[in-house]
Amino acid sequence: MTLSAHRPWRGVLVATALPLTDDLCVDHDKYAEHCAWLIDNGCDGVVPNGSLGEYQVLTPEERAKVVETAVSVIGGSRVMPGVAAYGSAESRRWAEQARDAGCGSVMLLPPNAYRADERSVLAHYAEVAKAGIPVVAYNNPIDTKVDLVPELLAKLHGEGFIQAVKEFSGDVRRAYQLAELAPELDLLIGADDVLLELALAGAKGWVAGYPNALPAATVELYHAAVDGDLATARRLYEQLHPLLRWDSKVEFVQAIKLSMDIVGRHGGRCRPPRMPLLPEQEATIRSATEKAVAAGLA
Repeated sequence: MTLSAHRPWRGVLVATALPLTDDLCVDHDKYAEHCAWLIDNGCDGVVPNGSLGEYQVLTPEERAKVVETAVSVIGGSRVMPGVAAYGSAESRRWAEQARDAGCGSVMLLPPNAYRADERSVLAHYAEVAKAGIPVVAYNNPIDTKVDLVPELLAKLHGEGFIQAVKEFSGDVRRAYQLAELAPELDLLIGADDVLLELALAGAKGWVAGYPNALPAATVELYHAAVDGDLATARRLYEQLHPLLRWDSKVEFVQAIKLSMDIVGRHGGRCRPPRMPLLPEQEATIRSATEKAVAAGLA
């Protein structure tokens, strides 16, 4: 068994955008095709039901079927569903659903209905860990108001509740502190626009947004970065950064879906309350995407 089989969250795992029909129903056939296309283009796996997959506005039936669809097409070891929910019991049930569907790991935000304290965070991860499937923490203090600081992550890892963390704080300095406090905890790049910095800091994977539109070029960027091929990595990073930075903006779902449309994939609309992009936002993203296409990155 390879190391990545033991640690299926390593490599490039795409937080998948979810194709919707014109009447905003989930298009499971298109989603299946999208998952297969990402793997064919060098990605290692997918993360359904993350915020990029609009999980907050899915029915429980839709949410479960999205996971099952991904597993049926690319195999469970390549699928790491998001299992975030307001209550720990509900997150645990989603982890159990992922486990029963054959997934290799799950990704879990801290409690995010309110600004949870450390004891609540520990209890939340302890509860979900009972599902018996490896848990990757997701630190997104910008959106959740709960910051999984390195000391807290080390505690969660020491208790056996988490195996890795998707780091979205944007603070690259934390990578080095984490490596000292919890050397066995895998650091995953959580925001596309700090990819190079976190790769150089020892990241073992990338939970990625923009590969939804440009998988081959972004995968090449990731491997160049982790392999220390700085000439290639810097060139690609500079070319792609005008797009990658949208992964950290409020409109990241709409931005990535628009880029998908421009390169000939199915991005399409989002469910409310997400609004369409403003004309100037759309123009900026369209221009950056077309530039990437012209540079041979699509």
